[in-house]
This record gives sequence, C-alpha cells and structure tokens, in this order.
Amino acid sequence: MNRSTDSFHLLPGADASPVILHVPHSSRALPESVRSGIVLDDRALEQELDHITDSHTSDIAAAAAAASSVRPWQFVNGLSRLVVDPERFPDEREEMLAVGMGAVYTHTTHRERLRPDGFDGRPLIDRYFHPYAEAMARAVADRLAAVGRAVIVDVHSYPTEPLPYELHGDGGRPPICLGTDSFHTPSRLLTAAEKAFAGFGGTGLDSPFAGTYVPLEYYGRDQRVSALMVEIRRDVYMSEPGGPADAGVGALGAALAELVGVLSA
Repeated sequence: MNRSTDSFHLLPGADASPVILHVPHSSRALPESVRSGIVLDDRALEQELDHITDSHTSDIAAAAAAASSVRPWQFVNGLSRLVVDPERFPDEREEMLAVGMGAVYTHTTHRERLRPDGFDGRPLIDRYFHPYAEAMARAVADRLAAVGRAVIVDVHSYPTEPLPYELHGDGGRPPICLGTDSFHTPSRLLTAAEKAFAGFGGTGLDSPFAGTYVPLEYYGRDQRVSALMVEIRRDVYMSEPGGPADAGVGALGAALAELVGVLSA
C-alpha cells in the first residue's frame, strides 16, 4: 500500500507496524489556483507561512522512521494548511471557526484577512479535504486489517510565544505538549510518550493544544484505533519563525523512534 498524490504522501512502513506518523502541517506548498484566492502580497504570505507552518516536522518523522527497528508508516501532507487544514472539522463543530480558521482559513495567525469576505471554501473542501480524509481512513483500515490495531501519532510544532489566533494560548507551553483524547489515548501510550520525550525539559498535557486526530469513521467508536498528538515547542529544534533546523531534529527523531518501538511491540 503506497499512495501518493500532490496533496499527500503515504510512505510505507513495515507490514507488522501498527504505527502511522501523521504529519499534517509541515509543508509550505500552495498551488497557484489556491494562491490566487489569498489576498496577502508575497512578502506577507511568506511571513504567514513562517508562523503557521510546523517547519521540519516531516524531517523529525523521517528520522524516527529511519531509526525504528519496526519502520512506522508515514502520512505526510504535501500542501500547506493554508490550502485546507485536514485536522479541522469541516463544519460548524470546529471551534476555530471563531477566529476564521476552520478547515479553510479566512484569517491569518494575527487575525487579519487571508481570503476575501464571502469566500466560498467548499470547492477546496471537495478538492483537497475529503480525499485526504478518505486516504487517511484507508491507511488506518489497512493497519487494522494487517495487525488488528492502529496507532496514530500526530507530529506537530508550535511557537514559543502565543500567536493572536490561539484560543487557549494563556496556558502552559512546555517543550513537549502531548495532546490526548479520553477515548483514543490509553494510559500505556501516554506513559510511553512521557518517557520517550523526558529529556527535552519537560512534557505537559493538552496545553496549549489539546486532542488528537482520528478519522471520523473511527472517532469515538473503535478503541482499536489509538492516537496521540506530539506538539514540539519550536525553540527545541529550530530558529523561529520559519528558520533553519538544528541538532534538535535528530534528537527528537530518536525520541520518537523510541516511542514507535514501544508502540510496535
């Protein structure tokens, strides 16, 4: 099973691996047809991409995959989240609609206009969001069929200082934030992650970002699908905003590989 499009890439792991490293926000790529619907000039757009992109997280996932004795699968978004954000609800359930950042963003990280007033995001949902969600669901189904379980580990990053769009930016900002779900995050998974990432100065739970990503057909229904979000504070591994990575990428990859090893056993 090796599915790849311009929108996303499923990089195969070991047949026996239940783990899918999900990297939804690492890309800065924008199709020209999408760029034309954004009102920012080129300089402002580059600055917004610096803030909104989880830079180098695909490199961290790749380093973990390479270091793992049982190679995990990797599902990597090939496009910027300014095209669509595959981790948002595509409807009124999404709380980030309050700041114009639902599945299709209308505002920036600084609450300025990204797209014109009245912009219709439905074509982007149809073109990009639904195929991505369906492919991720197939990847989970494939792991369930192969090994009877699936473990989704979301690989994200977040800025050291809160940005204006954050709804919960007044809480703690630990070096490693672990996002959990009461149904899909078993204690074994959380304990393993806390141990694997203990060397980066501390871990915290669900602050400043909470929850996990699970395809909707499994969400709250199937405990064979477990999930954890790993949010890495950007000063741990890169220059902010949008700058180069440092040696932290390798160290984080090794820690993530340790977690993958526990989850694959």
